[in-house]
Amino acid sequence: MHESGEDYIETIYLLKKRKGMVRSIDVANELGFSRPSVSRAVGILKENGLITMEDDGELNLTSEGMRVAKKVYEKHTNLTTFLMMTAGVDAETAENDACRIEHVISPETFKGIKKFIKEHKTDK
Repeated sequence: MHESGEDYIETIYLLKKRKGMVRSIDVANELGFSRPSVSRAVGILKENGLITMEDDGELNLTSEGMRVAKKVYEKHTNLTTFLMMTAGVDAETAENDACRIEHVISPETFKGIKKFIKEHKTDK
């Protein structure tokens, strides 16, 4: 899956958690994209079996879409934590960088990062 597809899936997942109901306009507003761009992406995600659209326009993740969304979100949150722990950057910088890194990191490196976090994270 392309980076943009992962971003859409993650956004739908997060909006669903936050708002309960998600429509294309919500995704467009969240990502700052045009409605036609989101409409095109939604069509591709539907064709790939990652989302469904109800008659009222509500977007829902399929079980495969949910699997992908959780995987991307796990990378995002762990990378954000890792960057803040190791690079000493603020949350906003870590979030922005994690968003870019999450799409290209190898499974081996990500596994190592999760291990590092587990071994070095302190509860405060």
